[in-house]
Amino acid sequence: MQGNTTIIERCLTQRGELQLQRRYQDYEIISNGVFLMATYNGNSERQLVSIPLNLSPNPRKVLIAGLGVGFSLQEALRESHIDEVVVLEIEPKIIEWNYTYISPLTGNDLMDTRIRIVQDDFLTWLDCIEELFDVVCIDIDNGPEWTVTESNCRLYTEAGLYSISKVLSPFGIVAFWSATQSIEFGNRLKQCFSNVKEYPVECSRGEPDYIYVGQRRQL
Repeated sequence: MQGNTTIIERCLTQRGELQLQRRYQDYEIISNGVFLMATYNGNSERQLVSIPLNLSPNPRKVLIAGLGVGFSLQEALRESHIDEVVVLEIEPKIIEWNYTYISPLTGNDLMDTRIRIVQDDFLTWLDCIEELFDVVCIDIDNGPEWTVTESNCRLYTEAGLYSISKVLSPFGIVAFWSATQSIEFGNRLKQCFSNVKEYPVECSRGEPDYIYVGQRRQL
């Protein structure tokens, strides 16, 4: 225990060390010593979903890459017209912690029958599926210029963006979460998607988070 922080569990994965810790009544997840996510605030994680849902003409099927602490999933489930939410999460421990420690803080949303959780690497999974989604929300890093693992860099390349475009339904929307502004990434998105927009989300402390949104190009 350090000050007001209590370490709940620490484990080694193929991608390094994961740590769950409690700060007062909230939980924080640390990856290789770097803060990843927490159960407080969550405004930008919710807007990662609410913004593209509002832009989509008729969203029924949603894909969320990165379970985190469940804020994005919770936002998607608020919409009664959503038929299915598929959640990709590479770390089994993060899924486990959401079902155990974090679940009471998010209203036990994981019991919703519209949810399908897939434990897999997002990039690998993308290359194998034939499903289409109306909205795809991606939050597996701290941003295109601050990836959790080096292998994730491929996601933000032209090839990675093309893979994402293939799973979007006609008029489908993709949204990326980023802890920092990235003008270069925004320009790269414009090469693969139409109607690309950047949304700053003010935070209680520090610089704003950013949501980058694009729409599948029409053939």
